[in-house]
Amino acid sequence: MSAVTRPPNRLLQALPATEYAQLHPLLETVDLTKETALADAGAPVQRVYFPHGGVVSMMINLSDGQSVEIATIGRDGVVGAAAALHERPLLADAIVVVPGTASMVRAEDFREAANRSTAFRTLVALYEQALMAQTQQSVACNVSHPVEARLSRWLLRARDLCGSEALPLTQEMLAQMIGVRRNAVSIVAHGFQQAGILRYSRGHIEITDIDGLRRAACECYATVKAHAEQLIGPEED
Repeated sequence: MSAVTRPPNRLLQALPATEYAQLHPLLETVDLTKETALADAGAPVQRVYFPHGGVVSMMINLSDGQSVEIATIGRDGVVGAAAALHERPLLADAIVVVPGTASMVRAEDFREAANRSTAFRTLVALYEQALMAQTQQSVACNVSHPVEARLSRWLLRARDLCGSEALPLTQEMLAQMIGVRRNAVSIVAHGFQQAGILRYSRGHIEITDIDGLRRAACECYATVKAHAEQLIGPEED
């Protein structure tokens, strides 16, 4: 029997062949449409998503109407796994900020698959550790590092998740992602464009000097990447 072709998601790629063969019939490929909520904070998780591309932002809503990003998920992870596994509500909104596609599985099927497979449960647990490490690093970054470093860190992460230097993002969205006012992002983006690091127009940003962007980023980008590789292994090219 020929091997089943796997979608470009790091966790699905990492599953042993037997476990993936059992999960495969339960997966449905869906579009991740920009600004769609995949799950709402406080509500039961109905579906679990393994993104193939794009960016999903985990957002906390504050009483004053502001929203703060705590983590980004893409083809290196899964949305809603822990909440679905333990039949608990998600603690943050999961919002698509860069469109893509994903493998979707119903929460009850996800639980059954995890209950059948120790390897599956272990992989999910390791990913949740990596996600927690990312959340903690993001909080530390946003209170400690300048806007230039934070914006660079976020764009590098988005590039990794999308596999592209061209990102359909507005300055308003970027400001929300790193917790600053839009004018702060505008000033930094203008400086980066003058330095040849970025090219931007309304609703579109292109990274034109990846090495320059890496130099502008703080250590948080590399730290989060290293944590993920230590826990779930390096991403295949």
